Amino acid sequence: MARLVILGINYAPETTGTAPYTTGLAEHLAAAGHEVMVVTGMPHYPSWRTAADYRGRLTMREERGGVHVIRRAHYVPPVQSAVRRALYEATFLVMALAPAFRVPADAVIGIVPSLSGGILARLAASRRRIPYGLLFQDLMGPAAAQSGVAGGSRVAGTTRWLESWAVGRARAVAVVSDGFLPYLVGLGVAESAIHLVPNWTHIAPSTADRARTRAALGWDDGRQVVLHAGNMGLKQGLGQIVDAARMAAAEQRPVRFVLMGDGNQRAALERAATGLPAIEFMAPVPEARFVDVLAAADVLLVTERASVVDMSLPSKLTSYALAGRPIVAAVREDGTTAHELERSGAALRVAPEDPAALLAVLERLRADRELAGSLAAVGPAYVEGYLRPDTALERADRFVAALLEEA
Repeated sequence: MARLVILGINYAPETTGTAPYTTGLAEHLAAAGHEVMVVTGMPHYPSWRTAADYRGRLTMREERGGVHVIRRAHYVPPVQSAVRRALYEATFLVMALAPAFRVPADAVIGIVPSLSGGILARLAASRRRIPYGLLFQDLMGPAAAQSGVAGGSRVAGTTRWLESWAVGRARAVAVVSDGFLPYLVGLGVAESAIHLVPNWTHIAPSTADRARTRAALGWDDGRQVVLHAGNMGLKQGLGQIVDAARMAAAEQRPVRFVLMGDGNQRAALERAATGLPAIEFMAPVPEARFVDVLAAADVLLVTERASVVDMSLPSKLTSYALAGRPIVAAVREDGTTAHELERSGAALRVAPEDPAALLAVLERLRADRELAGSLAAVGPAYVEGYLRPDTALERADRFVAALLEEA
């Protein structure tokens, strides 16, 4: 068994985004007998505000699920821009350097995002002359160019260079989607060193009465409930849902769009949707209720900006598939998200930023109960065959074994 240090800015108690998977990986490795230390940031996602219990502290130590956790304070940008993102990354990098260098370790794993997690992994491994690996949840170079963050396109080249440097001497690399392979191979990573470690479904299936849940949520008025759950950021391009809601209201369509979650774009979206009866906003719900709310919807919605191609794979897809509802994806046909949903067979795709096309496919599902039912049935089967925790974590074990092979 080995001493492993995992470096990444997101970790439990964050319940969305990459944190559940980094946490699950760390706890799995600890349960397998490894001594695992995680160096991470203060909880802040998806609200982009440091959680109340962690404010005012520069450092904290915790024990979670058999894992030693060191937290370091860092800047949290309330509004996204290239400059603010750089400050976010840089402050975590500086604050996390000391524990990253001092904790005894046989190998280091960096989680990307953030970019600082990858840079820290190479720096810490080089200082100690031990191997390191990176696990890519997102691709930061493409993210700078595609996400819509102000100034992002101007720094995309620099971001790609830093990402290339971070991964340059990694002994093993893991990716959550095979759609990331061409980019990493383009950075010079040997394809033989890349391991596919897909995210897994980390919540239990819903056992709640669907009609009761809908009634409790006020969704029993006969309208088709179309739910988007998760982060409300720039890359999701959620303005297209507001546009679709405006069109639905004008055409008196029986549809209700629900945006559930938080993020740096929520306030702007709420302002844009003022007075629209076809859209509503919900606060995030506790993890124990999350899948019940998903299962109560008629359609689960994934949206991305038209510029998004291969920068990320939405973490919500694992939960969507488990919920057993038809999925509609307003994403590019040539993108990583479309590829993953095509593999699942649980979704219909429409072009992004086309509210008329979105409403048309929703009408199709409302009219064709057989189609909606078949899509709903496919998701749980896909989870059982491809997204089970034991299956994904077996792949993670192979990644770690490759990392430790010569250690």
